[in-house]
Amino acid sequence: MLLAFLGDQRATLELKCAGVEAELSARAVEPSTLSLLGLVRHLTDVERHWFRQVLAGQDAPPLYSCTEAPDGDFDGAVSEPAAIADAWQAWRAEVAYADDFAERAPHLDLEGDDSWRGRVSLRWVLIHMIEEYARHNGHADLLRERIDGARGI
Repeated sequence: MLLAFLGDQRATLELKCAGVEAELSARAVEPSTLSLLGLVRHLTDVERHWFRQVLAGQDAPPLYSCTEAPDGDFDGAVSEPAAIADAWQAWRAEVAYADDFAERAPHLDLEGDDSWRGRVSLRWVLIHMIEEYARHNGHADLLRERIDGARGI
């Protein structure tokens, strides 16, 4: 059930971004760097953090942000076809990894260590990811409406 709800939230992000590829890096309103492409890049790093780093214990640094550029996921979101394609490819790879990890996990109480929150379970991560996507899909609603007036898609 948790994977299904998370899948719905991920599908909503894709839907909000569909058909406006040339405008994916359009910013919300100055001085914000928020954009649909920035959300894709941000959520790629979020997926990577929780599933690869925290739960699987991998050395998998973020793809878009770092200590020197903590907002690199948004700041680096540019309207270049190659950058857009790379962002979607990376997001899909992280989603596939996360889904495979969760499906193969022996139980939802499997735990990992997060430097900020301490011990967290797979159950906690899945619920957190649903919340994370839901919050950012609200941002995506507003960004999409600003781009082409589409609402409720």
